[in-house]
This record gives sequence, structure tokens and C-alpha cells, in this order.
Amino acid sequence: MPEGEDKYARFARLGFDDFRALAADDTLTPNEKIGFPESYRAGKEAPILADLIAKIPALARTNKRVVDIGPGCGDLARLFIDHSVRQEHELVLIDSEEMLLRLPDLPKVKKVAAYYPQCPEIFEEYAGRVDAIVVYSVFQYVFAEGNAWDFLDRSLSLLAPGGRLLIGDIPNITKRKRFFASDTGVRFHQAFTQSNEVPRMDFNVLEPGNIDDSVVLAVVARARMAGFDAYVVPQAEDLPMANRREDILIVRP
Repeated sequence: MPEGEDKYARFARLGFDDFRALAADDTLTPNEKIGFPESYRAGKEAPILADLIAKIPALARTNKRVVDIGPGCGDLARLFIDHSVRQEHELVLIDSEEMLLRLPDLPKVKKVAAYYPQCPEIFEEYAGRVDAIVVYSVFQYVFAEGNAWDFLDRSLSLLAPGGRLLIGDIPNITKRKRFFASDTGVRFHQAFTQSNEVPRMDFNVLEPGNIDDSVVLAVVARARMAGFDAYVVPQAEDLPMANRREDILIVRP
């Protein structure tokens, strides 16, 4: 199994209710509560935030309206909240009550306990008014459990002119295969496993439940057909899974 993914198995195939249970489990670290082993996320929060700001410049400005869908309760969420407070943003956090209870209550930070997009009050109040939407390490669970197209369409309806939606940290299984089939990927795998094993990658195989190139490109196409600019963009090289994950950036003209 490439790149030690057996260590990740306990956090695979999670749904909304699974994350609610993780959030309430006091034996887990904050990163484990959001489905990441410590080795995958600990100490990586600052580079991730820097990558978010690079792709959504509004985050570096002041007094913007920001929505974070599925922030979780890990260290990245806390860093993102601290940054938003410093920039005097109006920040809306949408997640389960169990996750949100783990985050601080602060001025200009609004918590909405909901299974997004089942939160009509958000669309009534913020339609066409949001400068930045962050969906980080979340879309794979929407794809597996919910309605990805409804999620996308409703999120696009929130954007103000010039607003940006970043669907970040998408585990694209096709991108992952391309990486581990490459010489660089083989060396990465062998160094991690301390073995001479060459990972086997099968292309042109349907893998239900997984996001692949067809899904990523379909999201881009749907956003463009709806009148938005949309792009597949790489993650910064210093991010923990940049070699097998990518982002989608959508901009309302």
C-alpha cells in the first residue's frame, strides 16, 4: 500500500456523523478529530494558510466577508480564525455543533451548526455578498456522501462580484496515480517505506467513491457554464500532500 496509507485507514470513508463522533472523542488530538494523523498535518498549518491567502487575496485585506465551510476543530481552523480576527473580517464558520464547540467564541466570528448546504438562513442573509469561501479538505466527503453539484451551485450563489471560492486539498486519485507511477513517486514511496517496493498503479479503472480527473474537470466546467471563471491550480510545494492533491479556484467576474 503506497506511502504508508495503512496509517490513514482509520480515517478513511468518513461521513458527517463520523466527524461529529471524532470531535467528541477526547482521546484524539485536534488533527485526528478532523481525520488526519498527526504526521499529515502537524506543523503544516502556516504554509497551508499562506497558500490560501495567495489564492484568495481578499483574505490578506481587511473587513471582508469570509465563509469557511467545514473548518473542523484542528490547528488550521484556529490559525485561520486568528488571522481573520486580525484582519477584522466577518467570518462565518459552518460545521457540526460538536466541531464548532471546540473553537473559540470571538467577536465577528459567527458559528452556524449545520450540514451544509442545509442552512437556508445562510443563503437568505449572504447570497451574492461573500468575498471569500474556503472549503478545505472537505469536498471528498461531500462527493462520497452528499450532493456535490448542489454543494457547488449553492456555494457559487453566495459569491459577491470579484469573490473567490477555493475548493482546496482535493485528493484526486488520478493525480495520485500519476505521481506514484513516476520515477519521483517511486523514490518517494521507497524512501517512506524503507523498501525497494515499486507501487503498482492501474489506470483507466473505475474506482467508485473516489474523486478523479473527470470529477475535478467537471466541477470546473459546471462553474464556467454558470458564468464563473474556474481553474485547477496546484498546491504550494511545501504543503504536506501537494504531490497528490490539488485545488479548484472559482472566481465570480
